[in-house]
Amino acid sequence: MSRTPRTSRTRTALLAVPAAVLLALIPGTASAYPNPGKVTGDVVVHDPTMIRTSAGRYLLYATGGGLGYKTSTDRIAFTAGSDAFPTKPGWWSSYATEAWAPDISYHGGKYLMYYAVSTFGSNKSAIGLAGSSTGLPGSWTDYGVVHTSTTSSDYNAIDPNLFVDDDGKWWLSFGSWWTGIKMIRIDPGTGKQLASDTTRYSLASRPTGTKAVEAPYIVKRGGYYYLFASYDTCCAGTSSTYKVKVGRATSITGPYYDKSGVAMMNNGGTPVLETHGSIIGPGGQSIMNDSDGDLIVYHYYDGNDNGTPKLGINLLSWSTGWPVAY
Repeated sequence: MSRTPRTSRTRTALLAVPAAVLLALIPGTASAYPNPGKVTGDVVVHDPTMIRTSAGRYLLYATGGGLGYKTSTDRIAFTAGSDAFPTKPGWWSSYATEAWAPDISYHGGKYLMYYAVSTFGSNKSAIGLAGSSTGLPGSWTDYGVVHTSTTSSDYNAIDPNLFVDDDGKWWLSFGSWWTGIKMIRIDPGTGKQLASDTTRYSLASRPTGTKAVEAPYIVKRGGYYYLFASYDTCCAGTSSTYKVKVGRATSITGPYYDKSGVAMMNNGGTPVLETHGSIIGPGGQSIMNDSDGDLIVYHYYDGNDNGTPKLGINLLSWSTGWPVAY
């Protein structure tokens, strides 16, 4: 979620589509982007992260309060519940009064949620971590601070995303504005920064002009690591210019390049979703693998509803080697 410095649905159907037709689906103009899939109920949201339990229940957390919660049994009808933290951890007060941009995952029989605590327009920020056996509101145990930034830092410790590689190494990407997207190694035993490797890697930046890149999310598909990020201005209703771009790399730490070969460290990024029609400023994205394929889960501003932030969900095709929303 940007803080200006600092600021049908089946894989089977898709596989039946000829490659030439899929190539034609790659957006060349804004009108080529798909509208979000159907969602109903409590769908006002910012920076959503979602996971499906073994019982088939969708758990969604998002920016705000003690981390807002919604749930669904069919990925269409969503119902709001209590915040993840009915009582906010005391250490938050050193940074802010509410949490942003959570990232939920499941490892070693436990749900983990990284999240950010910060104030609008400041890089005095912290990334926190919590764990739960069920993933449900009120069940989370907070483990405290993972990583911080200060007003003298050249980065911002917000918008975390955990990635576990094929060798079992844990990595946390994060960042916003300033010098862009960063990554650190995480100790799988603690969920905190690995003491034996304190390198802070740089993955994406905008060295000239606006510094607006944030909200990293990494997946590995077909031998490549793909870095999704949100660019430009969020949180301005119908004036938002947020968009989702992607680059890929053969190493988790980069370098990442877009489809045209431009480095993401040099303002590169291939568009995945942009403003089209009444769907304004899509971003704050996360990627989720579901039974019918990969999903991109995001927020957008509804031009038909006074710019209210809404939940967007689309499937992704990887048949071209690059993610295409449909």
